[in-house]
Amino acid sequence: MNNDWPQASGTAKTALRRQWRPRRLALLEASQQALLNVALVVVPPLVGPGQRLGLYWPLAGEPDLLALAERLPGRLALPAVVARNVDSHLKLTYRAWNPAEPLKSDGCGVPAPAAGRALEPAELALMLVPALAFDGRGLRLGSGGGWYDRLRQEPAWRAVPALIVAPAGCSVPTLPADPWDVPFDGRLDENGLHWLQPV
Repeated sequence: MNNDWPQASGTAKTALRRQWRPRRLALLEASQQALLNVALVVVPPLVGPGQRLGLYWPLAGEPDLLALAERLPGRLALPAVVARNVDSHLKLTYRAWNPAEPLKSDGCGVPAPAAGRALEPAELALMLVPALAFDGRGLRLGSGGGWYDRLRQEPAWRAVPALIVAPAGCSVPTLPADPWDVPFDGRLDENGLHWLQPV
């Protein structure tokens, strides 16, 4: 993988990832259904006409919100790490997702739409992004690739409201911050939707 982004995997974050993977999994076993129930109620009204919800394909231990496809038919998108047209570097983009169509592993090995154009930021009403842990500033502990931070450095993508998705028990007082970390606008957990700043 050719990647020109600094690795968000300092010693402190690496240790936190090891600590929080099993913790999140344990918390999710008790909160998955409640978190999904909340999402099914609060998320669809946030997706305006002609726009899509930027969902994610759940990996092991991540909240599974794929049932939103039933509430938002034809209005979902999934992230895909793909090669840029002009060079061999990879970047995160979003593509329209139809659950009836097959998925293919993207540049990080995550299932993603196999074809289709990259969506423009204005085509997404909201982005949902899983986290291992999060803090009150809206910073999330992710898997360490920096894909969402890189994408959200672009002003047009930063303007798309973005929510952390994780069990409420994944809250920590403060996460280590790197210069490229972009805070999220709020979070979604089994207790509801919590905006951290106006969107």
